[in-house]
Amino acid sequence: MKIGVPKELYEGEARVALTPDSAKQLQKLGYDCVIETGAGALAGFADKDYKEAGVEVVKTAAALWKAAEIVAKVRQPEAVELKRLTKGQTLISFFNPAANEAGMEAAKVKGANVIAMEMVPRISRAQKMDALSSMANIAGYRAVIEASNNFGRFFTGQITAAGKVPPAKVLVVGAGVAGLAAIGTSTSLGAITYAFDVRPEVAEQVESMGAQFVYLDFEEEQQDGAATGGYAAVSSPEFREAQLAKFLELAPEVDIVITTALIPNREAPELWTAEMVAAMKPGSVIVDLAAEKGGNCKLTVMDEKIVTDNGVTIVGYTDFPSRMAAQASTLYSTNIRHMLTDLTPDKDGQINHNMEDDVIRGATVTYAGEITFPPPPPKIKAIAAKPKEVVPELTAEEKRAAEVAAFKAQTKNQVILLSVGAALLLGVGLVAPASFMQHFIVFVLSVFIGFQVIWGVAHSLHTPLMAVTNAISSIIILGALMQIGSGSFLVILLASLSVFMAGINIFGGFLVTRRMLAMFQKS
Repeated sequence: MKIGVPKELYEGEARVALTPDSAKQLQKLGYDCVIETGAGALAGFADKDYKEAGVEVVKTAAALWKAAEIVAKVRQPEAVELKRLTKGQTLISFFNPAANEAGMEAAKVKGANVIAMEMVPRISRAQKMDALSSMANIAGYRAVIEASNNFGRFFTGQITAAGKVPPAKVLVVGAGVAGLAAIGTSTSLGAITYAFDVRPEVAEQVESMGAQFVYLDFEEEQQDGAATGGYAAVSSPEFREAQLAKFLELAPEVDIVITTALIPNREAPELWTAEMVAAMKPGSVIVDLAAEKGGNCKLTVMDEKIVTDNGVTIVGYTDFPSRMAAQASTLYSTNIRHMLTDLTPDKDGQINHNMEDDVIRGATVTYAGEITFPPPPPKIKAIAAKPKEVVPELTAEEKRAAEVAAFKAQTKNQVILLSVGAALLLGVGLVAPASFMQHFIVFVLSVFIGFQVIWGVAHSLHTPLMAVTNAISSIIILGALMQIGSGSFLVILLASLSVFMAGINIFGGFLVTRRMLAMFQKS
């Protein structure tokens, strides 16, 4: 079967769904690759690069759609492209099925199978095909680069002969994939980075990347993002008011704001009001990654960069991944390749459209002349974090009762053990000679005391305790050597075993301690 990749018709789109490297990988799956001439030019991939990778280059889009049994694209197909679909043909692309009923109906009439890359379920096994996350990662990175390009100072603080340069302060609103990418880029550039998200479980992720999480003095039970497909749940009006008040407090302090709050097929929530923009310092920058759906900032203009009356630059571009076309194409084509790998389990160049597979079924919007959107919930779901159990605090009387009960239980166990031990000693004493019992009792008491001492030490301290156990073992060896010359065969045997086992403990302890100390030494 042939995989065809046409040139994108969407104005300004520079990405391409096939790179020379991914073409080589697809050929290993048994496929032949076809691409329209000039399809990869804006991403930096020339036709000759594709030819060297064994890809056939055709002159027109019509010829490509006719020749390929599988067509891979980036953008949602235009009406003219939907007309070129044929029965049994497979289209893999961003498709926006929730807001593209006409496109699904056209594919159904043509009898084509459509796989929407944004519909890939957000489960662990499907991460390698998650094109939404791939593109959001690039958008978050590029947002910081755009901000730095429009910001008049360094991100990192510097002390120079000409004076001190303070570090930039960056606020990232939303800690999803794009937000985390923006946080990582901002901190790596040396800025003081703050981040906010309505999902409290992301605070640890934010702080692990070197940013400071912005907490609200407001408690509200939030649904775990894993239970909502990775997106934040809608907040209450009271929570929103507290959130906006916090942002208004931060507005005069921050130099750069990057907003990323966007849920597919919904209007972007307004998080940065005109009042907040007016409170920012001249020269500040706002990059709105939600501009495509109205923007998180009240003053954002889609696909434009504006400067407000107080000197704040607001960037409302919607093509951040396309502005890094080479990288975006590489990641997206890898997502496509992984999808085709799952569709070709036998690596024979033939699609096996298994509708029982969670990932394939979830991403399929039309199949065999039927619309299959929306898909059923996946059998394997992302695991949401369990809510923290609130442990009630005990009263003084309850604590006292618990301590008494624990003491009684411990005393009971010790009495039972001592009684059993005494009975065993008495049984041995009935048959053993008096000289043996004298040494045996000392041995039993030593074992008992040693057990109590060692057992009371925390497990994390057992390795440093090797030095002490070596001293104990040396006492055991000394005592055994004094008994090894005895005339009793049983005493000689026990003394020899004691020397052997204590010797292992000593030399093994030295080796372990030496290796442990070596961990803290410079090579």
